[in-house]
Amino acid sequence: MNTTPSQVRRGEKPYVVIECPEKIPCDPCVDACIQGAISIPGSIIELPEIDYEKCTGCLLCIPKCPGLAIFVIDETPEDHSIIYIPYELLPRPKKGDKVIALDRDGKERGEVEVTKVIDSPKFDHCAIIGISLPKDLVKDIRFIKFRQ
Repeated sequence: MNTTPSQVRRGEKPYVVIECPEKIPCDPCVDACIQGAISIPGSIIELPEIDYEKCTGCLLCIPKCPGLAIFVIDETPEDHSIIYIPYELLPRPKKGDKVIALDRDGKERGEVEVTKVIDSPKFDHCAIIGISLPKDLVKDIRFIKFRQ
């Protein structure tokens, strides 16, 4: 199963990355995807699969994941990348804020800028935060924190 699209596709438009840590009965991402790009073949406990030809990177699946395991990556800008992450904490960061980028282990990887905040009541208390970061960190960064 491909967990990221081809290099060519990554340069064309944003794409979703789903990092489910284990097989559990869960499928809100399937219903959230209006393009039909996310599927769970076989049993509901299987891990989601992504059809990158259908995925538009629309962000709608991010706040629907109860495990906060869905991210959208945009590698189309020439000098940086943007990653959209789920964010349930308060206070919310604001566009233009400088925050600390964290990797999967919670290790600080540098300061990044918040480029977008989407906080809708339809998202059930989960905002979508876009951050601009160096291209070499796009596969590593998965969360942020405010400076102390």
